[in-house]
This record gives sequence, C-alpha cells and structure tokens, in this order.
Amino acid sequence: MSMRTSSIVALTLALAACENRPDNAVLAEAEKRAAEQAQDNGKVECAVNGASNFTRGCFTERLSGENGGTMIIRHPDGGFRRFKILTDGHGLEAADGFDKAQVSIAEDGKILVVVGPDKYLLPAQIKSGARTNAAAEIPAAARKGPAQAGN
Repeated sequence: MSMRTSSIVALTLALAACENRPDNAVLAEAEKRAAEQAQDNGKVECAVNGASNFTRGCFTERLSGENGGTMIIRHPDGGFRRFKILTDGHGLEAADGFDKAQVSIAEDGKILVVVGPDKYLLPAQIKSGARTNAAAEIPAAARKGPAQAGN
C-alpha cells in the first residue's frame, strides 16, 4: 500500500514540476545578460598612452586592505594604474605616481578618470544632483574580487 502511495506522490510532483516551466524568452534574456557579463567581467573602456580612441581592453582588479579598497586597472600593454577607492562619493584617487586623477561624469552611469596620458571610462553609480568632479561611487559589479591585499 505504501509503495502505491509513494508512486502517486512521485507522479503528482513530476506533473506539478512540468506545469511550472519557465518562460523561454525570459530564460533567453537572462542567458544573454549572463554571457555579456562573463565576457566583459572586469573589462573597462580605456585609452592609454595618449590614445584618442577608447577600447574595451583594460581589466580591473579590486583589493581590500586595512586602509580601504584599491582598484588596479591593467593595460593591454602590461602597464597598470592603482587607485584608492574613495568612500566620500568622489570615486577614485590615484594611489601612486606624480599625476593626480581627474574624475568627471562622462554619461549616465559612467565616469571619466584621467591620469596623465591615460583615460578610463568606468561604470559608476552617479548620485543625484552631481554635475562635475564628485558624487560617484564605483559599483561592486565593476570591481572584480575582492582579494586580500598583501597575499
């Protein structure tokens, strides 16, 4: 008797699962977004060494340490820039070198960071009312990691 009851319960569960099929269009869109994110994961647009055209060839890396977060942007030619991630809404600050980072809002959801001959277009959450060199935060999606500094 219990074997028959188990079979009926299993059949009922199987039929119920068939009725809750996901929408194929929704699945296709989710898969497309996931593929785009995987392809662009950690990549940002940059124009390095005085180039005027931006390419999606730079990679970002985020480190966290005792003194806050650091973002490293690696260039296609092997060079890199280090930035301190600011928590006061100003975005980034050059972590080393002579040149200071100039941060401005480029377009909705992006900031332009210029350091010496290098320019980067980074995704950012622009705070309302922001017009110029402030009020941008680098979203977690743009930061790969975090990895522990010093390891």
